[in-house]
Amino acid sequence: MKKEELQKFVESFPTMTSILSVEKRTDGSIGTIRIEAGNQIYIKSMERKDEDGNSVFTQTFVPGSNYERYMEKELNFEKFVYQSAILHKPVHAYIRPERFNFCINEFLMPVDVEDDEKGYCVFTLEIQPEEDLDTSTRLSSEISQNVLKACIKLRGSKDFRKTMDEVIEDVRIICKASTCSVLLTDFKERTCSILTCARRQDMPPLDLDRVFNNEYIYIAESWIETLKGSNCLIIQNDADMEIIRQRNPNWHKTMMEAGVKSLVLLPLTHNNEFVGFIWATNFDTSRVLHIKETLELVTFFIASEVASYKLVQRLRFLSNEDLLTGVNNRNAMNNRVLQFVSGEVNYRTISVVFADLNGLKPINDNEGHNAGDALLKSAAEILKQTFSDCEIYRAGGDEFVVVAIDVPKESLEARVETLRKKSKVKGNVSFAIGFYHDENGGDVRKAMREADALMYEDKKENYAHSRG
Repeated sequence: MKKEELQKFVESFPTMTSILSVEKRTDGSIGTIRIEAGNQIYIKSMERKDEDGNSVFTQTFVPGSNYERYMEKELNFEKFVYQSAILHKPVHAYIRPERFNFCINEFLMPVDVEDDEKGYCVFTLEIQPEEDLDTSTRLSSEISQNVLKACIKLRGSKDFRKTMDEVIEDVRIICKASTCSVLLTDFKERTCSILTCARRQDMPPLDLDRVFNNEYIYIAESWIETLKGSNCLIIQNDADMEIIRQRNPNWHKTMMEAGVKSLVLLPLTHNNEFVGFIWATNFDTSRVLHIKETLELVTFFIASEVASYKLVQRLRFLSNEDLLTGVNNRNAMNNRVLQFVSGEVNYRTISVVFADLNGLKPINDNEGHNAGDALLKSAAEILKQTFSDCEIYRAGGDEFVVVAIDVPKESLEARVETLRKKSKVKGNVSFAIGFYHDENGGDVRKAMREADALMYEDKKENYAHSRG
């Protein structure tokens, strides 16, 4: 086909269609992509408005223009065009872009045009206001099998973390990747943590908690802008990596330090909120479209399971935390005692400290409950600082319990004595304290009874001293 025939050819299509060209380069990189021709339906779509009245495309169509005149640079789109125009492969993609409220069904077919400097393809697309499940689930048998396998594992799981480890290892193998990881994010609380990470066996060990601590939330947050609304980011070669260096230099630096050559990254979203990200590094770039389609569907189910997991963890946290002081509550203490009694916890020595806050009632009566709450918070902070390596519970209104497992008696005695001395200084937070230590790993219930009795003895002495 001759170049002057392109417009006539594209007008023969009843759906939105254009002819795209890609500059041929000897180094294998993706050259400049241009829109050489477009039918009237395609050109009119450039002035299409979304529900907010904003144009999807903002420029008047000029044949032969760089595609970036009409849309933001999109790495995945460039790969699809390159596959079709240069490698002469048919490409089908079903896109659910986060930045638009519609889905796009895309088809690209190579076209033979008399041009030594460019490759060409037909680009046909259909915009759908709602997701077409028939289209999005029309998969190869291999992809269907992989997705079904992941779903069965996730839905039948009794141990979420163990199952997620297995699923992500399966994903890593599918991608033939060095690593595959899931990062949990909470942009409101500014926290993030690795849920699971599958790594090739020959890779050196890595302290994931050190690398992906809460400070990493800033890198994770930058991915949203780098994705630019896409539901998948593929970094396939040095040219792609250079684009990331320009868009996101801090992230690019961390990837270089980690030896990342290629990467596929997908956000995990549930009810339009980010719950995390999944990525695979140094994957088999020869199967990029297959990997993309597989991951897009697998991550849909992973995101749902992660959202449920985070909700359960949050509810469990709330049911076991004293919301005023931030220490464990009585429910958590009772559950912990049951674990000790049932033999779920192995230990050599056990120690219990009962710390009853002195003076709470007069504060509440004379200064109000806000002042009383402030006193309880101060008391909890002191106990957390003093017994940072122990379990701390608020057992009742003004009563706290500290449980120490395999902590030397001498260390605890010194801390208890320091707390007692500080309690006698006027103006300090004051505790009545009972301490019991069992060197032979005895019954926790006995240790609690003994510590409680000793605390009441200490309280009587404090009361008598204050009256005297």
